[in-house]
Amino acid sequence: MDAESQINHLKAYGITYWALEKQLKVKWLLNYRGGSFLLPDVEGVERECQIRGVSFEIISDSKTESILEEINSPSQNMEAVVLEKAPKIAVYTPHGKQPWDDAVTMVLTYAEIPYETVYDEEVLNDGLLAFDWLHLHHEDFTGQYGKFYGAYKAAAWYIQEKKDAEALAEKLGYSKVSQEKLDVALKIRDYVIGGGFMFAMCSAADSFDIALSAEGVDICEPMFDGDGSEANYQSKIDYSKTFAFTNFKLEKNPNVYEFSSIDMTQHRMISRTIDYFSLMEFSAKWDPIPTMLCQNHTALIKGFMGQTTAFNSDEIKPNVLIMGENKTNGEAKYIHGIKGKGFFTFYGGHDPEDYQHRVGDSKTELELHPTSPGYRLILNNVLFPAARKKKQKT
Repeated sequence: MDAESQINHLKAYGITYWALEKQLKVKWLLNYRGGSFLLPDVEGVERECQIRGVSFEIISDSKTESILEEINSPSQNMEAVVLEKAPKIAVYTPHGKQPWDDAVTMVLTYAEIPYETVYDEEVLNDGLLAFDWLHLHHEDFTGQYGKFYGAYKAAAWYIQEKKDAEALAEKLGYSKVSQEKLDVALKIRDYVIGGGFMFAMCSAADSFDIALSAEGVDICEPMFDGDGSEANYQSKIDYSKTFAFTNFKLEKNPNVYEFSSIDMTQHRMISRTIDYFSLMEFSAKWDPIPTMLCQNHTALIKGFMGQTTAFNSDEIKPNVLIMGENKTNGEAKYIHGIKGKGFFTFYGGHDPEDYQHRVGDSKTELELHPTSPGYRLILNNVLFPAARKKKQKT
């Protein structure tokens, strides 16, 4: 999985998932040649690699032992992690959304990793319990319809999406979309606390935390929920209820395309040509979880924007791990934490290969980006639940 040898990093994850589905023994060789996968040389594996266009090498038993000995050496920042089963994957997304509306569904489809979609009704009916891994599509859990009001209130798609959300909330027994979305966020919170793995990108990350922090507080203006917001609602925000963020200030103007001070989009002082974030280096033997989530063939990754481009480093809780950051801009791009028995990862930006994705832009063709390091980070998270865990020391 290094830069020189692999011609399709993304589909390699699909091969690994396929092998796990076949109940084959797989090892993830952390920090060895870009985080390579060690699969048994059994019938079908070589053929599947050839069909999908994935580079591979066949090695002898003695070579395998030599590699594992090198990895096991105390002097090497490497580790061999056993992958035990193919995780069952759910994507939280509105019914009818196309796969190219979201980077995660796009890369799962390209890598040929199967997933199921769920939405509010399934979540509220405890449907998440059937899954090992959950991705949150670019949802607004605050009931403010993505803060698109200022620019798109007259657009047909915005009017229809608002109408659909209100109809669904009413069907589920709620008088407001914000109340229904809060209950969905609470169910997702409980899923993670109970041992689930949750991955969110872009505005799903901060709007999820904001919704949790505003439980029981009306932060929505009349154009969103029909009545005014609560007086002095900022002072009633409870940061102890969030997963990752603290001490943030909410954006009160409904015409501003922004949720809060968590996002760094409006505070960026760097041009596209020098917009990169760097992955942190962790001890593979002592901290295998963040090491696993940061596996890549480069430590420097192109930046990309979104409604929530990156997270304000000053507003991240001290027990949350920053795994990717742009120190120059004081922003974290890729963060990870533990909640109860489960784990969460938040990744800023919309599409790793579409620098400034806008409403109505054409979809990214991943056939043109088969070695994308930005997309690899997503797939690291997909395989993460398959690993046999060791206690994290950090």
